[in-house]
Amino acid sequence: MTTSIHLRYFRRNPRRVIQSVLTAVLAILFLANAARAEEKAPPALVMVSVDGMKPEYVTHADAHGAKVPNLRRMMHEGAFAEGVEGVVPTVTYPSHTTLVTGVWPAKHGIFANTLFDPLEKGHQAWYWYAEDIKVPTLWDTMREAERTTASVQWPVTVGAKITWDIPELWRAGDDNDLKLIRAVSTPGLMEEAERELGPYRGGIDAAVEADEVRAKYAAWILEKKKPGLLLLHLLSLDHLEHETGPFSEEDIAALEKLDAAIGNLRTAAERAFAGNVVFAVVSDHGFVKTEKEVNFAPAFVKAGLLTLDAKEKAKDWKAFPWVTGGSAAIVLKNPSDRAVTEQVRALLKKLASDPANGIDRVLEADDLHARGGYSTASFFVGLKPGWKNGHELTGPIVQKAKLGGTHGGLNDLPVLRSSFFVVGGLVPKNKDLGLVDMRDIAPTLAGLVGLKMASADGKNLLAN
Repeated sequence: MTTSIHLRYFRRNPRRVIQSVLTAVLAILFLANAARAEEKAPPALVMVSVDGMKPEYVTHADAHGAKVPNLRRMMHEGAFAEGVEGVVPTVTYPSHTTLVTGVWPAKHGIFANTLFDPLEKGHQAWYWYAEDIKVPTLWDTMREAERTTASVQWPVTVGAKITWDIPELWRAGDDNDLKLIRAVSTPGLMEEAERELGPYRGGIDAAVEADEVRAKYAAWILEKKKPGLLLLHLLSLDHLEHETGPFSEEDIAALEKLDAAIGNLRTAAERAFAGNVVFAVVSDHGFVKTEKEVNFAPAFVKAGLLTLDAKEKAKDWKAFPWVTGGSAAIVLKNPSDRAVTEQVRALLKKLASDPANGIDRVLEADDLHARGGYSTASFFVGLKPGWKNGHELTGPIVQKAKLGGTHGGLNDLPVLRSSFFVVGGLVPKNKDLGLVDMRDIAPTLAGLVGLKMASADGKNLLAN
């Protein structure tokens, strides 16, 4: 009976029936294609850097009394490194640039945190500008694949070709810095976010509360903009470690708050991309406790290699120590001047021969450049753990320093190893990667989201 009714209806309304069938078929095909497209959509990539986080904060959390459940969960749900051997020197800006390029500083062009400026013409300028990076980055690779990108407080991103960018930058260290950051960020981005989240806290604000605000901004960008890549830099732990040394009570308290912020960010990422996300947490360097300080510049002044004016500021130089934390690169104004080169070599040998000066090793140019550091320097002086560099041009070479912490030494020191945790996508669970090279991180993360970084010198740690 039902069949006859349908046949009679078809004979009376053949065009309407055919149209209905075609509409239904097209709808089914559309949904099927949408489902296939959804299946083929590459994962989004989120990389969070916790500045100065030694891997032991997480891998041996109980031993340090650290309650970091979100980072510990990443260990069990994904892959992690026992340690990451970084770059020369082990400081923030060269390290962060290696994390997104997969090459050493000598190749990517960001040699230190601050520019070499012996006469202080740049007023302590840092390597803020992306145009100084000489090789492709993760955000370049994403852009070439027609995927969107975002960055919050990531170093060396002023002027970067990032879709939604709030770069790290400061000058005065006051409220005017916020105006400066707003001026160099993606137009309208901060204003739009501030209407929902309140004022941004950027620049050199190193309070843990500032990091919590940055993490909220990152989560907001993930949910509102859905970028294919998001980079976030958190810097409060590093600041506290400089003040108190690694693994202090203050450090642990800050890291526990950062762990909660990272957990919230991961939840936001999973929600924004329906679970289709690769989530990584990295750091740029480890930390050593310090109690003594050495200043090489007074020895250079005494040797006639550095000339001071009446205000005891540098006015001319033949050789100058480019100091950074636990090391100093020695730059010659004329590297071809053999007499000056020999004079500097003899001076460094004399300084290193006295154990009271805290020198671990002096590298010649060839050895330094083979390690990928400071292509403009002729020598490199690495300090022993427990020592840090000062910036004074006069006074004693060695002095007692306030107890605290530093980094910036040679990358083969185990205490300066950094962290790598990654979860999501095709990442195997509870996989210990052992000791890895920092250059491997960018190509590994790119591979997890279906891309290759042909310019990287590192390898994909999870490639089949």
